[in-house]
Amino acid sequence: MSAQRPVKIAIVVGEESGDLLGARLMEALQGRLGERVSFCGLGGARMQRLGLCTLFDISDISVMGLSAVMARLSIIVRRVYQTVDAIIAENPDVLVIIDSPDFTHNVAKRVRKRAPHIPVVGYVSPSVWAWRSGRASKMKVYVDELLALLPFEPDVHRKLGGPTTHYVGHPLIERFAELRPADGERTPISNDKKVLLVLPGSRGSEVDRLLTDFGETIGLVSKRFPDLEILLPAVPHLEEKIRSGVSDWPVKPHILIGEEAKYAAFRRAHAALAASGTVSLELGISGIPMVVAYRVDWFFRRLKQLNRIFKFAGVTSMVLPNIILQRNVVPEFLDEDVRPAALRDVLLLLLQDTPQRQDQIDGLRALDHEMQLEHGGSQSEAAADVVVQVLNRHG
Repeated sequence: MSAQRPVKIAIVVGEESGDLLGARLMEALQGRLGERVSFCGLGGARMQRLGLCTLFDISDISVMGLSAVMARLSIIVRRVYQTVDAIIAENPDVLVIIDSPDFTHNVAKRVRKRAPHIPVVGYVSPSVWAWRSGRASKMKVYVDELLALLPFEPDVHRKLGGPTTHYVGHPLIERFAELRPADGERTPISNDKKVLLVLPGSRGSEVDRLLTDFGETIGLVSKRFPDLEILLPAVPHLEEKIRSGVSDWPVKPHILIGEEAKYAAFRRAHAALAASGTVSLELGISGIPMVVAYRVDWFFRRLKQLNRIFKFAGVTSMVLPNIILQRNVVPEFLDEDVRPAALRDVLLLLLQDTPQRQDQIDGLRALDHEMQLEHGGSQSEAAADVVVQVLNRHG
């Protein structure tokens, strides 16, 4: 790649978490390539602040679950073709697709077919280790290099015949200081006043399925701890839905908006009740004992009836810390097992100085070692390394 030649990079994301990854990647690439790099594609507010002129608002396509996808299918399909046309017209030096595989991978397939000379980097591996493992080999047709956030994923793709995969670390490895309490921020568990984090999910469908159960659970827990303080971090676009949903809770939570308030709550909390997802990894790194619950979309519930559990590396779990640690450290409840009385029983153990609480804290400490990059450094820099290598090979 010429030292002076302008470089154009297309980035396509489909939701807020992808926008955060995309923004950090843009910053790392700007640090490497300077003013000669420009960006095009699809992104959210963070990427736009760094100079990306997005094709449309990503809220058009940020949906999860078959029911929600079907309701907006026509606009999603239209946006796929709009995005493909725009990328072909821009003719970038590389296309980076970030997460949201139902959208971004459909874009990549069509770009590969119409412009096979454009290399494609996939950022965030679909969960082929959990279900639909055949996606790995199919992905190899239109993804040249894959950037994985979880340490076991390169080995999974090798076994499944997927694309060349690099573990670039999870963004959370850069946020240890924000997630972990300084002296005095988290009071001793022996104190009477307990602080409980409640995290019902970052998507509307998750909140709809869990908020009632979580409210009933809080009511039961508060009978044992009358001074219980509830902290509920909420993403801005779900604030009104959540405020309406908790209006009849027996204990009113403090609803927190914004990343800074969220991580301040993490540093204070003694335990957490959370939906399954990346937040379980945040809690694990913060050292907060948790119980995880999840109710799946009706389509996946039917799939689960055919294959009720999946196993990876000998672990039966949907919780990321459990999968990474290869043992069930965090208790989880799925579908019909999500019962307030059962969730209460676990939380009461985690909100006191019990062997169950200490065992989980001890288990979660091992996440640091498992998730660190081999040669240190930041996640975004490791991702930028691979993108620059692809540019050099195709330069």
